[in-house]
Amino acid sequence: MKHPPDNFVLGFPSAVDFGREICCDLASAESREWLVTNGIGGYACGTIAGLQTRCYHGLLVAALHPPLGRTLLLAKLDEAAQYGAQRFELATNRWVGGAIAPDGFRHIERFRLEGSTPVWTFALADALLEKRVFMQSEANTTYVLYRLVRASASIELSIKALVSYGEEHCVTAAGHWRMDIASVDHGLRVTAFDGATTFYLLSASAKAQPAHDWYRDFDLAAERTRGLPDHTDYLFAGEFSATLSPGDSLTMVASTSGAPSLDGETALAKRQKEGSALLESFFAGNIQTARAAPPEIQQLVIAADQFIAVRPLDGEADARTVLAGYPWFGDWGRDTMVALPGLCIATGRPWLARNILRTFSRFVSEGMLPNNFPAAGELPQYNSVDAALWYFEAVREYFDATHDDALLGELYPVLAGIVAAHVRGTRHNIEVDPADGLLYAGESGVQLTWMDAKVGDRVVTPRIGKPVEVNALWINATNTMARFARDLGRAPSPYEALYRLARTGFDRFWNPDKQFCFDVIDGPGGRGDNDAVLRPNQIFAVSLPESPLTPEQQRAVVDICARELLTSFGLRSLGPKEPGYHGRYAGNAEQRDRAYHQGTVWGWLLGPFALAHLRVYEDPAMAMSFLEPMFRHIEGAGLGTASEIFDGDAPFAPNGCIAQAWTVGETLRAWQVLAKARTAQDSARPGSHKL
Repeated sequence: MKHPPDNFVLGFPSAVDFGREICCDLASAESREWLVTNGIGGYACGTIAGLQTRCYHGLLVAALHPPLGRTLLLAKLDEAAQYGAQRFELATNRWVGGAIAPDGFRHIERFRLEGSTPVWTFALADALLEKRVFMQSEANTTYVLYRLVRASASIELSIKALVSYGEEHCVTAAGHWRMDIASVDHGLRVTAFDGATTFYLLSASAKAQPAHDWYRDFDLAAERTRGLPDHTDYLFAGEFSATLSPGDSLTMVASTSGAPSLDGETALAKRQKEGSALLESFFAGNIQTARAAPPEIQQLVIAADQFIAVRPLDGEADARTVLAGYPWFGDWGRDTMVALPGLCIATGRPWLARNILRTFSRFVSEGMLPNNFPAAGELPQYNSVDAALWYFEAVREYFDATHDDALLGELYPVLAGIVAAHVRGTRHNIEVDPADGLLYAGESGVQLTWMDAKVGDRVVTPRIGKPVEVNALWINATNTMARFARDLGRAPSPYEALYRLARTGFDRFWNPDKQFCFDVIDGPGGRGDNDAVLRPNQIFAVSLPESPLTPEQQRAVVDICARELLTSFGLRSLGPKEPGYHGRYAGNAEQRDRAYHQGTVWGWLLGPFALAHLRVYEDPAMAMSFLEPMFRHIEGAGLGTASEIFDGDAPFAPNGCIAQAWTVGETLRAWQVLAKARTAQDSARPGSHKL
């Protein structure tokens, strides 16, 4: 029986596979970051090179209060191999001042992803040593599995464990901090301080020797570029040593559990089976288009699952949510609802969408969905005008895919309550204007739309008034409610009336002088105070199912966005000819926040643009071509996933989070729609044959 090559582990060729041209070039290797997650908010993350560039990098960042409370426990493992008379340092570190020591990245012959599992191949003379990092699902447990796949003799492997107890977003200053490091069966127990969560460093086959020596001044280059603290300290907690003969494997386990499985091979097989199940669901849910799915799309299907996490609720221990991005975002209402159709429905997992929709229904308050969920013990923040409106879109897409009348009946009162709250008025002056049926929102000092950057007390893009995408969403929400009412045998007329009034009122968004939509109308100056700057928000007036624009206006919107806002990876948040445009997202936190929605490219907008283009030009192949640069992007920053943002100026360098839920979700959703459209078009051609 022939076995598939090692880059077909989950049935598709790896979309991320590099040789020495990337692995041994430090600039290239340290700018490419891998990510693995555990489904409860914890993760492991790092660079191909093996050196840390962020305070978020580590082998075990545990979610101590799932899905939040993320805390760096195991920072890294620094390995060295003695092979015959030669010693090979496999680790790489950069120290304050710029020195690289050791420089083990020079021994990396290959790096690839097996699903979401990063795999390094180190070449040590005639020996090849593989290293894999993965996590156990729903446990704060990381496995590092070494295999000596080729050698003419055994090797002596020594592994130094460097630990921390760093809260999210923080660096560590050692000072006189003394942790409790104790020997236990198969390894070491680490307690950082009284009251801290104890964690364990274990191996079934390696001998552990405890230590306590602070390694100071690791350089964090990526944090320096962000204007944040740029160095940290880690504690050398102990050294593990073992002899590996050719064909042998060794597993290191880091866990908050005192008794995790130490069988790395079995744990890896289980993880690979989970990855295969994700692809099976995807193909089952996309029977017509499955053959057209390139390896990059299959890789993004694997990545989609990384954003799904538990959010235990009273009476619903299996409740799920969506984490907006790694390595620093929690769950956000807006991001969840935008991303959900792509992450769950396009990947063939409608049951997961159902769970998340029900979870979030419990948090609706005064017609609003939470903007984000703070840390444990704090209340959700209700400062989003559009999160609840995106909820309608998520429910609509779920119902279109499943026709789940039971869930629709359960959620209908929640949806009706949201509409009623908007009609009578709710927080932050959010209310329907009875004169034109449009939704008004905003008050000084509060950021309510997705363009929500704030510098001190100043909202960078306040958008007080009637934002264009909010009202496009409102029109779709009222139309959806009328449809749902008919499906359930309820009276649709109140929603039909709201829909007709708002659709007619939307005519006021058209700017005849510029031939595109005002971004906001009726601003703080009152009726007629309209914002005419070019922004991408109008694309939703074309991409959403119900467009209030004429066909000519739709085309004009798509064309202006294509000419002025479109980049390889998304739409600019502000036209480059507009005052205040920032072409680069860089500098300290204040400088970056000023650029965040003032020209920075947002990856999640690429999907809606491609769908709007399809609507106008009815050419699925051309619309699909807009997604192709994003497919290639998965090799360039967050490996196998998609970034949050990009510079507005070429070459559109990636920035922000290395893995963003709505960028991945919208890419998958758009691909699914476009693939179906292309299949339908091909089938309609004369001489075509159904398979």
